[in-house]
Amino acid sequence: MTGVRRCGWAGEDPLYVAYHDEEWGAPLRDDRALYELLVLEGFQAGLSWITVLRKREAFRRAFDGFDPERVARLGPRRVEALLRDPGIIRHRGKIEGAVASARAFLALREAEGSFARFVWSFVGGAPRLNAPRSPAEVPAETAESRALSKALRARGFAFVGPKSCYAFMQSAGLVNDHLTSCFRRAELARGQG
Repeated sequence: MTGVRRCGWAGEDPLYVAYHDEEWGAPLRDDRALYELLVLEGFQAGLSWITVLRKREAFRRAFDGFDPERVARLGPRRVEALLRDPGIIRHRGKIEGAVASARAFLALREAEGSFARFVWSFVGGAPRLNAPRSPAEVPAETAESRALSKALRARGFAFVGPKSCYAFMQSAGLVNDHLTSCFRRAELARGQG
């Protein structure tokens, strides 16, 4: 789509533009998809999101389609194999964190009935519509992301600091941080996302 105004971070990379236009900020309520997004946000820590996007398909292959039940069973041999996989971010702590988070996810889902319902409870069940006019008005973390981070860490999730949790909340549509000048803000606010 040419001639539309987007958030500046989308740039011109077709992969990033598609992610911005089709995914970022769209309310996501599927447990498996939310687990995938949470894990990918953890892998992104210290890196750029475009790096993760470029490796997303390799991550999906390496982590069995982000099926939490399968990831939870990954043992030391499989972790070692993943550390040799050039298609993903090869960081032992993050790989082991994905396994720990899968186990925590399964326990939380068993206790709460739904991972989606649990995370959405931190915003009252509906997307928060913010109105940033510039990137400087978009926070790195909020009281809600700090509370979500604390709750997830208490349940055994890894790489879920307040900033990673806020990025997760933005990407999963718990908050709408598209700039007021961006065409996606209005679409998502109207429920067209």
